[in-house]
Amino acid sequence: MRWVCIVLPQLALDAVLRARDNPEAPLALISGTPQRRVLQAVNDAARELGLKPGQSLTTALALSREFIQVEYDHSAIANWHQFLAAWAYSFSSQVSLRYPRAVLLEIESSLALFGPWPRFEARLRSELTALGFRHRLVAAPNPVAARMLANAYDGLAVSDSQALHEVLGAMPLSRLGLDSKTASSLARMGLRRLHDVLALPRHTLAKRFDAALLLHLDTLLGQRAVALDCYQPPEHFEIRIELNFDVESTQALLFPLRRLTADLAAFLAGRDSGVLGFVLHLEHVDGTRSQVDVGLLSAEREPNLLFELARGRLERLVVHAPVRAISLQAKDLPAFVPEHRELFDERPQQSVPWAQLRERLRARLGDDAVHGIQAHADHRPECAWLAKESSKAPPVAANAARPGWLLAEAQPLRERAPQVLAGPERIESGWWDGGDIRRDYYLLQTRSGQRVWAYRSVSSSEEAGPFMVQGWFS
Repeated sequence: MRWVCIVLPQLALDAVLRARDNPEAPLALISGTPQRRVLQAVNDAARELGLKPGQSLTTALALSREFIQVEYDHSAIANWHQFLAAWAYSFSSQVSLRYPRAVLLEIESSLALFGPWPRFEARLRSELTALGFRHRLVAAPNPVAARMLANAYDGLAVSDSQALHEVLGAMPLSRLGLDSKTASSLARMGLRRLHDVLALPRHTLAKRFDAALLLHLDTLLGQRAVALDCYQPPEHFEIRIELNFDVESTQALLFPLRRLTADLAAFLAGRDSGVLGFVLHLEHVDGTRSQVDVGLLSAEREPNLLFELARGRLERLVVHAPVRAISLQAKDLPAFVPEHRELFDERPQQSVPWAQLRERLRARLGDDAVHGIQAHADHRPECAWLAKESSKAPPVAANAARPGWLLAEAQPLRERAPQVLAGPERIESGWWDGGDIRRDYYLLQTRSGQRVWAYRSVSSSEEAGPFMVQGWFS
């Protein structure tokens, strides 16, 4: 087997920076009691001001006041750890969160799908960079070795046990995950690297130290298997972004909205599903919330499409109060079935799949402006179809020809002597609901060559009336 360890050295800081429209501005994460506030993490711009982790807030403010303060949120770190596991799940079915701020995934069975390791590694790095997370990445024959090697290397790939012994042997003991008491005892014995420890007789180590040391070394070298709790993706998705200033227009919400929909798409790809609808919540300064429902007629997960749909709905909203936070919730996550496409599209850059076009029209024009047509069992033409949100069943074909364009209301035919091509066809129906009709329908052709479907009302006490146009043939 081959395992990859992705270490996220500044997970908490990246989680904040990726949600800001200006990540280059000086920023520091603050924690601690009200009496003593301490800097937990700072970005590069803040370091240039002299700020550093572990520094008290009082000292930092004495050096500079030109930096942004954000509260260090422990729960947010756990949520983002879970999110990255969901992303990694798209590459491997064995994903583990055994170590904090690190993701382990087994890739031996994935190489056949994603290509050789250099190509696979490039894809992992590209997607992590696009998501906004700094990382170190190491591949090794077992997960424990991959995690320990990631303490000192980035981009290292070890493929066999012999190479693993050589690389681990040169590692400092302080980087191998030993507890502080054991590491100190080994250092007092003059042992600095792992090969120094491995050169000692095994029984002497067993006498001097408890069994945990030998168990850890055996696991590290791949001589003892380790049981990992594998990640299982949740059944719903929820994410929230707190804005760094009060937003009073929907245009200023587009940047966090794009980040939210991109994260949703990454989550959906990880669990191989789509989304049939999600909800945006805008949290206002006055404590109220605005809700924007984004519904889809078919499961989708393409990030640009999800953003365009959410944008179309959001731009129709009137912001009644400044917005301080925006969140996205998605619960309807069915399996995703990719659309069938031809191998050679004549103009792929100019073609938009019907499902995507339909959803964009609904988002821009409203749900009532775009609908499907469902056949209805009624002989009356105006009652033979119903507007439905989605119709997968094809309309029922009639025995006689019917026009593709039915008028909302029948209109008198202005031409006095049209040519009768077919008819009459008698339709009598509707006695049970008060809409009783008795008509003779004809297929007519006008002098200009247009074909029209028209009828004459039939009554036992009156002569046949004028032709009334019901529809036109294309």
